[in-house]
Amino acid sequence: MSRARAVPVLPDTPLALLGLALLLVGLVAISSASIEYSQFHDQNAWYHTRRHLIYLVAAVSIGAGFYQVPMSFWQETGWMWLLLALAGLIVVLIPGVGKSVNGSQRWITLGPFTAQPSEFAKLAVVVYLAGYMVRREIELRRDWQGFLKPMGVLGATTLLLLVEPDFGATVIVVATAMGMLFLAGVKLGHFLIVSLGALGAGLALVVSAPYRWQRITSFQNPWDDPFGSGFQLVQSQIAYGRGEWLGVGLGNSVQKLFYLPEAHTDFVFSVWAEETGFVGAVIVIALFAALIGRILWTARRAALAGDTFAAHICHGVALVFSGQAFVNIGMSSGLLPPKGLTLPFVSYGGTSLIVCCAMLALVLRIERETRLARPAGRRK
Repeated sequence: MSRARAVPVLPDTPLALLGLALLLVGLVAISSASIEYSQFHDQNAWYHTRRHLIYLVAAVSIGAGFYQVPMSFWQETGWMWLLLALAGLIVVLIPGVGKSVNGSQRWITLGPFTAQPSEFAKLAVVVYLAGYMVRREIELRRDWQGFLKPMGVLGATTLLLLVEPDFGATVIVVATAMGMLFLAGVKLGHFLIVSLGALGAGLALVVSAPYRWQRITSFQNPWDDPFGSGFQLVQSQIAYGRGEWLGVGLGNSVQKLFYLPEAHTDFVFSVWAEETGFVGAVIVIALFAALIGRILWTARRAALAGDTFAAHICHGVALVFSGQAFVNIGMSSGLLPPKGLTLPFVSYGGTSLIVCCAMLALVLRIERETRLARPAGRRK
């Protein structure tokens, strides 16, 4: 009697291919945008490309590890990851431990590399909130107490982020948490009151810091001060304009030649738009739209299968990816005030790349578990 051979369960192909496509776009974009910068600062034109390749291998490897872990593990240990994230946000503030760049203390040096705890905090908040919303579902939907408890956790996280300061990460964490709570079914009245309070606090923070207020006002017409407060946005818009329909060609960007600050990090999309044009920019935006749509489709399937924890995780990941992509692209195009925030899977930055791949791996794992849980006759 012959034994049936086990058929390996492959990850969701469309979702995996979309993530891979964005990773490849990032590798090409960073390689092009960083050549002159690396040659000038490190006497090696491929310095940042090599480091990004190391980050890429590490991120994919860690993502593969996350994919092997059952979702029940994350549901049971969400509180632990939140505590570790909060500890990281505290450690980075210790003088001599945290690395300060341009007035912000956001990085911890680990040998030749650096880690950014605020990126891990995004993942930890998503996992913790997803577990909390399952455990306290009835209390969350009915009582103020159930809604205010996660607000306390969110308040502690945002306070630590603002001390760094990292206003961009704060906006993403708050928006993601509030979006997850709204999708979980909290009372609309409770949600609106807290949202208006958070919006008021955000406006107060902007007005209280002169450099933040200057960013808000200067982006409305950066050409009023093209060599001062509007410099970054002016140079970014020049890159967009030079790209026209089909771009100037890969490697032929002029704005990356020390005109555009942070060309391989915050403004990498500007260089990509310059070199590939309107068509290349739309392709990347379409990849993000398809990726987020596929994640929400996975959330829908998990919810229909009764796995609310998995659905909440998918919602959180979709909110992080969509929020960061919208802010980064909006910032570089002049739709939003300049703010240091990476473009998921594309911008240079090891911690961001690792966290993005880990989040995508969680969604891939959710899709796999949902697919295996469905009766054979209902699979499509």
